Amino acid sequence: MNWTISQLERNSADGGVIVAHWRVTAVVGEYSASSYGTAGFTPDPTANGFVPFEDLTEAMVIEWVKDSLDVDAIEAGLTAQIEDQKAPQTVAGVPW
Repeated sequence: MNWTISQLERNSADGGVIVAHWRVTAVVGEYSASSYGTAGFTPDPTANGFVPFEDLTEAMVIEWVKDSLDVDAIEAGLTAQIEDQKAPQTVAGVPW
């Protein structure tokens, strides 16, 4: 699974991140599935461990996002989508 951050929204006054837009993509051979969402945060610039916006890394924010989500459920859903692509339960078309 490949997790990425596509956008961050932050308070202009203190740079605290309030929303992270994330995407996770699974690829198995020729099959792929992805999910996109947001995670919200309530930053406290006076808290120990507060990281200024300019010092953030994508890896750091991905960990924040994962801590706020049910990662197992999201990744299981992507795996299920890929399995359905490999062996579809329904198909469309006409016989002529």
